[in-house]
Amino acid sequence: MASNFSGVLQLTDLDDFITPSQECVKPVKVEKKPGGKVGKIRIEDDGSYMEVSELGYETKLEKAKITLNDCLACSGCITSAESVLISQQSQEELYKVLQNNKQLIENGKEAEAKTVVVSMSPQARASLAAQYHLNMETAAAKLTGFLKRLGVHYVFDTSFARNFSLIESGHEFVRRFYDSETNPKAFPMLASACPGWVCYAEKTHGSYILPYISTTRSPQQVMGALVKDYFASSIGRSPGQIYHVTVMPCFDKKLEASRSDFYNDLQKTRDVDCVITSIEVAAMLEKEGVSLADVEDMPIDTQLSHHTAGQLASHSGGGSGGYLEHIARHAVHELHQSQLSDINYRVIRNQDFKEVLIEAEGKPTLKMALAYGFRNIQNIVQKIKRKKCDYHFVEIMACPSGCNNGGAQVRPEGEETVKERLSKVEELYSTQPIVSPQDVADVQRLYAEWLEGVGSFKAQAMLHTCYHEVEKMTNALAIKW
Repeated sequence: MASNFSGVLQLTDLDDFITPSQECVKPVKVEKKPGGKVGKIRIEDDGSYMEVSELGYETKLEKAKITLNDCLACSGCITSAESVLISQQSQEELYKVLQNNKQLIENGKEAEAKTVVVSMSPQARASLAAQYHLNMETAAAKLTGFLKRLGVHYVFDTSFARNFSLIESGHEFVRRFYDSETNPKAFPMLASACPGWVCYAEKTHGSYILPYISTTRSPQQVMGALVKDYFASSIGRSPGQIYHVTVMPCFDKKLEASRSDFYNDLQKTRDVDCVITSIEVAAMLEKEGVSLADVEDMPIDTQLSHHTAGQLASHSGGGSGGYLEHIARHAVHELHQSQLSDINYRVIRNQDFKEVLIEAEGKPTLKMALAYGFRNIQNIVQKIKRKKCDYHFVEIMACPSGCNNGGAQVRPEGEETVKERLSKVEELYSTQPIVSPQDVADVQRLYAEWLEGVGSFKAQAMLHTCYHEVEKMTNALAIKW
């Protein structure tokens, strides 16, 4: 049965699909007692499960609610982060924390209140700016004002964390290049910023593909490390005393935040506690009965925000982060000892599949590609499996047109088409000034002060991750009815 993944991926080898209108449950589990036998299970008309023992006794079995971690642990049922009603990751949870803070303050227990930090992606900001007919700077100021009016303490821009992701991706590419003579799986290096793609690779292709995926954390998870480690320390709070929320254009970011790799066992806290989407922020505005355009402006906090001359900045290379462009420039600098001025893309099959060929006399030729959307991803995966993929790097994103077209972006109403809205979002996104990661003084300072230098053990721990092949499981939801 075909099912939807990341809003745009079509998977055809999965037997169960849970839509938002269905209850998301795991199969009931019946414990077999030592020396005993498991009785029969009968499904009642109301959908409940009854265990019938050998002697005819009936016991009603409880359904086990599925959790975010189950989504990553199971390959038999959950196919789409968007389609699972996940109570741990929603604006309701943010409201609960804010309300609890308010009650603690009213009861004179302010020290027990959480410090609430919201990190907003530029793609989500562009979507909300398009929805409310604002420019990017005004949208940032009004979103900050809206969130702080609700009780949020700090609002940051995840483009700041992307600086680290881009820099680390460039370093990793060069390391792989020098290792490629002895490591057959050094290339192609595949981008790791898209959790929909990563989750799909873990569940579907396992050991064939995982070694090729970059170990660099996505901007969301780098921001998680920044907030819970560096920022928490700078304001004298423990990681557990901070409630960190990200605003993303993608539902799959909820799955990414829930990974066990991003949970601190010692502090009993996640790097990102809650992910809400562009759509959910619009719902929050509607709940509060306000239009974003009417909210009083407040300046975004600059400690962990990517800005230049007082204006929020972006990176070159398009709305998915510019990984190809940054890696290409860094590789040319390190391997060719020169500067790459222009990057010429060649469209292969469609606008979501492009190639870049970088040649220099006496220097190694570099071949890279952009592959957005599942059809193009499949093409890359099959080439790798057949050992016919000659790319050195591929910027992979699950959504056609990339992150600006994420499945959780606000969709148009009325006569405006989805294509027209996407065009507007991309235009707004492109209005931000471009700053190279290496030119951001605060990033260089944090490498020295927080991470103890480039390539340090702490930098590896805070800025990189690993992946896990998900074994196929046989359970009730995998049965073909």
